[in-house]
Amino acid sequence: MGTVFSFAVRDPGPGTGAALQRITARLHEIDAVFSPYRADSDISRLDRGELALDHCHPDVPEALARCREVAAETDGWFTHWLDGRLDPSGWVKGWAVEEASRLLRAAGSADHVVSGGGDVQTAGGPWRVGIADPLRPGALAATVTGHDLAVATSGTAERGAHILDPHSGRPATGLASLTLVGRHLARTDAWATAAFAMGPTRALAWAGRHPAVEALAITPAGARHRTPGFPTG
Repeated sequence: MGTVFSFAVRDPGPGTGAALQRITARLHEIDAVFSPYRADSDISRLDRGELALDHCHPDVPEALARCREVAAETDGWFTHWLDGRLDPSGWVKGWAVEEASRLLRAAGSADHVVSGGGDVQTAGGPWRVGIADPLRPGALAATVTGHDLAVATSGTAERGAHILDPHSGRPATGLASLTLVGRHLARTDAWATAAFAMGPTRALAWAGRHPAVEALAITPAGARHRTPGFPTG
């Protein structure tokens, strides 16, 4: 997926090591199925018309259905089509992190963190999650504290202006970063991508209407705006 996954398990048991090996294999499987950078992935072959949806891995139609739901939930600010190509990465990465946490729970861990590319799913807690400052490399803009949190940040610090406004096709530049805090990372991460594309005014208004998330927005000029319930600590 072009990113690093990490695990912190506070309550390891005899089966934790084997569970992490199974999870690693599952993450490699997800990458092999969904990577738009692999010519032999199901997504790439589906996009080229070489593979019918019914013949794809069962995760593919499920992921595309979730992408359509998120697009509807965000008034079209989320898309799984980028530059005319099928690319559900905006859903898949957060879902993969959440899937890894689910598998850890199934293996008996109730107190852990899974991080993928800086987006975090926690179980148990309390956990403190740092939010990188997009304007000061190595510094934190805020910390979030709580139990069973999903923390997702979209921004320009790591990859530049890579998030597109799906309505215009141009890079979204109204924000330096947008962090959403929820409970389930798959949707929280996809919503964060969409909210970043909206820009600060729309993003905060949208988040304010959704009790499932809280938001922190940082503009390129350094101004910070947050929803009233954003859980800093």
